[in-house]
Amino acid sequence: MAIQTAGQKAARVTKIKMENQATFPLPAYTEEHINKVLDYLPIEHVRGLEKVRLVDFINDPRLKNLDMPAKGDLPGLYHPRAGNQQPWLEMSMGALLQPTESFAKKWMAKSGFKGNLAGLIFSLVGQHYYLTLRHSVKKQGLEPQIRQYAEKNLRAWSEKQNEKSWRAKIFKPIRPYLERWGKWLNKKAAQAQKAK
Repeated sequence: MAIQTAGQKAARVTKIKMENQATFPLPAYTEEHINKVLDYLPIEHVRGLEKVRLVDFINDPRLKNLDMPAKGDLPGLYHPRAGNQQPWLEMSMGALLQPTESFAKKWMAKSGFKGNLAGLIFSLVGQHYYLTLRHSVKKQGLEPQIRQYAEKNLRAWSEKQNEKSWRAKIFKPIRPYLERWGKWLNKKAAQAQKAK
């Protein structure tokens, strides 16, 4: 039995609204998958988010004024609080599923859809968390913090999803070697970039 403090109301769990404005068909159970990913995160990190909007492609007037054009389509956009409008997330299903590309690209995008969608959600929620709830992070340190937040949560989420699969049982013993090899390759690539 939980102890209730006098005068305080129990915290109520609020679901984040889903707005599906995508015109092409999405993979089965997309909204349920989004809810599972959001439920995986701590409640404090998604506090204040009003909705998740699924669109074909992101058309935001702020993107037209950028000095550097973006390569490809923007997969997601975090809309911070503006006036009395609560913060919300916008995700481009066209950038994730690539419906206008060739069959091979569409198939590859669809096969990695759940993982890409989870990574995008973790990245957008990380932006919300570090911009609104963590005031100790300086503006210059936001991008690495958000990237680290997304990578950490995506790794933990994928381990939880695959903990009973045969693939996880096979690769678990050799994973440290693969991670070391990946760090070594990144280091070599960074040295090659500096040499140029």
